[in-house]
Amino acid sequence: MTSRPLLAVIQYDGGGFAGWQRQPVDRTVQAEFEAVLERLMGRRTPATGAGRTDTGVHALGQGVSFQSSERWASQPADLRRALNALLPREIWVERVHLMRPGFDARRSATARRYRYLIGTDEAAASPFRRPYEWALGQPLDVRALESAAAALVGEHSFRGLAAAGANTTHYRCRVALAHWAPRADGAGLRFTVEADRFLHHMVRFIVGTMVDIALGRRPPDDFPRLLAANDNLAASPPAPPQGLYLEAVQYPPELFAEESTS
Repeated sequence: MTSRPLLAVIQYDGGGFAGWQRQPVDRTVQAEFEAVLERLMGRRTPATGAGRTDTGVHALGQGVSFQSSERWASQPADLRRALNALLPREIWVERVHLMRPGFDARRSATARRYRYLIGTDEAAASPFRRPYEWALGQPLDVRALESAAAALVGEHSFRGLAAAGANTTHYRCRVALAHWAPRADGAGLRFTVEADRFLHHMVRFIVGTMVDIALGRRPPDDFPRLLAANDNLAASPPAPPQGLYLEAVQYPPELFAEESTS
């Protein structure tokens, strides 16, 4: 049977999932997505995610690749509607793209962008906000945060700011963007970071350490030292997962076979 590669850009509320990647027992986004693909394609259809988000982490622009039958590949708008009709309410397909042969959502990505939200006001404890941000509930030294973020830009080894025993051949990542900004709702701060790749728990370790610096719990010059460290023993505890969002994934334009559908 002829098959074509497709890219689905999906959003999900990670609160009810043990992350993206399929697990033997726990509920995952990948397992839910593949179950629906199997119903639509009439066969087992593996799905590859651009980022292996952890338990409780959300996504606004997760890239997911899979092989589709010619029937669905020729009707991506219909496929999007069918996916959204069958997927659980925590998952939503925003767009579907027909891609060139050889496309892989993980290996073909050139950059990934994450967002982290912190609530600095008392109302961050609201049950309508707590599942989607770090309900810190106290002010932060924004200048200290900005100084630490500036040190991130460029290529570094993130062995000192990632989970120990990460399954990787190297720890070097190129950070193109890292900045803090007030949230549009005025209820706290938003951290945005973009890089060619991210290590396990890397963004959460970065945010946790920066917040400790902004609260005066550790000196600002700790951050450059962590970027040169050979282990993560000196890092602050990682920030909570519910404040983290995979915001977008970038791919070379030449890999798209046609315009997206919505």
